[in-house]
Order: sequence, then C-alpha cells, then structure tokens
Amino acid sequence: MNQNLRPFHTFHLPVSANKIIPIHTQSELITEWQTAKNIGEPILLLGQGSNVLFVESFSGTVLINQFKGIEHTEDENFHYLKVAGGEIWHELVQWTLSQNMAGLENLALIPGCVGSAPIQNIGAYGVEFERFCDFVEAINLRSGKTVKLSKEQCQFGYRESIFKHEYKDEYAIVSVGLRLAKKWQPTLTYGSLTQFDPATVTAQQIFDEVCAVRSAKLPHPDQFGNAGSFFKNPIIPFAKFSALLTAYPNIPHYPQADGSVKIPAGWLIDQCQLKGYQIGGAAVHTQQALVLINKDNATGKDVVQLAKTVRQKVRKKFGVDIHPEVRFMGQSGEIDSEEITR
Repeated sequence: MNQNLRPFHTFHLPVSANKIIPIHTQSELITEWQTAKNIGEPILLLGQGSNVLFVESFSGTVLINQFKGIEHTEDENFHYLKVAGGEIWHELVQWTLSQNMAGLENLALIPGCVGSAPIQNIGAYGVEFERFCDFVEAINLRSGKTVKLSKEQCQFGYRESIFKHEYKDEYAIVSVGLRLAKKWQPTLTYGSLTQFDPATVTAQQIFDEVCAVRSAKLPHPDQFGNAGSFFKNPIIPFAKFSALLTAYPNIPHYPQADGSVKIPAGWLIDQCQLKGYQIGGAAVHTQQALVLINKDNATGKDVVQLAKTVRQKVRKKFGVDIHPEVRFMGQSGEIDSEEITR
C-alpha cells in the first residue's frame, strides 16, 4: 500500500512508505507502534521530517507526531513550559516572545517539531536547547510506560543526546519541559548578533535578526527541498587548528571550553569552491554551502553522492573530517550516514 512520503519530509524526495499514520494521542501511538511491531514491519516516527534524508523508499509504517498543547506555570524566577512533542518549534519561539518570555530567540526558524529538539540538542547563534531544558518526557512503546528524564539524564552534547543511543529505538518523546529565566541575559556572541549592545538589545530584535539572516541563507523547502544544515561544524584539537590558522589566517573559529576549536563547516566547503556544485538533481546551495538542496528532482542517491564528494574534498584540502548532521533513512530504518558518505 505505497503512500507518498514527499509531503512529510523537507527534502521532498520521490519516496514512499507502506503506511503513513498521523498520531494525536499516546494510546494511538502505542497501538499503531505495537501493531506494526507484531507483524515485523519497520517503524519510523516523524515530526516535520526536517532532519531526515530518505536514501530510498521506506518499507514500513511512518507515524507522524501531531501531539499538541502548551502548559505554563511560573514562580518568582522562572517560567516553566510543558510543550507537546508535535508543536512546531519556530511557532513555540514566536509564542514565548508574544507572552514576554525571552530566551529562545537565538533558536528562531530552526525547522522541525519540539519533540525533535532534544534528540539533536538543536542549536544556533551560540545557544543550544539544553540551556533551557528542564526535562524530557518519553514513552516506552513496548510497555506503554512514561519516563521523565532530567536535563542531566538526557546526556546532551554537540548535536547529541541519549535519544540517539539508549532511548533511540523503542521510545518516543511526547513532551518537553522548558525553564526560561525571568532575569533575561542576551547571547550575542555569534555572527551579526555581535553588533548589538547587550545593555539595550531586546529579545525581539535578536529574533528578527536571526530570522533575517537565516531566511537570506537558507532556502525555503517549498522552493528547494533541504534539511537545513547538512553537516555538523567540526570541533578539532587546538594543535590542528594552529596549523590551519597558519595556512588560513582568516579562518573563522570558536574556541571551546576544553581547549578545542569549532570551525564552521560551511566555510570549509565554501573554500573548496563547492557552492552551486551539482550531482544529478542535488546541489550545494549557492547562498550557504552548509545546505544541500533538491535542486531538480533529486533522488536520495544523488544527495548521498553529493555529500560524499563534499566530505572528500574538504578532507583532502584541510585534513578535517566533516560529519553529516542529517539522519539517513533506508528501506527498513536508519542507516550509518558516516559509512555511506565516507
């Protein structure tokens, strides 16, 4: 029973699934997951499909997270939000600002659902999701029991969390708890945000600037299918960075607390003259080299081949390995993006 998956992922590739089922309640989720499991069918949980590359069609059931709702409480120092996993992340950021709750503005226009945010520990402009995370509520799909993980238990790292490992296969994130300080401190360490005066800037001004910059660089998926940033920014040892700095004095860089250095992957790709580079229907975006796009009826294999070429050229020129941030899906589930694009 082939159903069209193109509208359910932002790369908009020509792939299908056996079944696509919207999910609105936890009981629906458990029932549909267990039904598919009992007949040995692969299962995939999707929000907006904004961080997924379908290498080929999926021969199983896709469950679309449509859990909705926001609960708000507060005390003297903090706003506390419990947000259902199917809420749209950017709409949540907009809503918090409209309610005079600042903090999430640097994370504006990141595509995807709230339930996906902890998995990747989404981040932008010097801020990561974990800064505001109070807890994550997930459901064990086999037993039906709900678990509530504290921020520490989520084991957050750079684009990392426990939801990519121990809680990956038989768990679904149903809600996220956020804690926003009433005493707001702007984060202005990144890109054009450094132009603002921390004493006078407002959260709305930061939000507007982030939206303007992201809109200028990132194509809307309805124009060119994409999954946002395709690669993680590499973090390299200081000795390796020192050698690169000698060769490339203008290399942008962000020192990390442990002495290592983060380098923008987009800059590395751009230095390889790859903007606009195309394989099949897939291309490196001309405005932002970190984004691979479905330019002209691309297939999943076109995107894989392009990613592989980009990785190889960056490795050859700089001796730095860049790693895919996007999750790759094969016929029966997630496949190793490192291996397939090495």
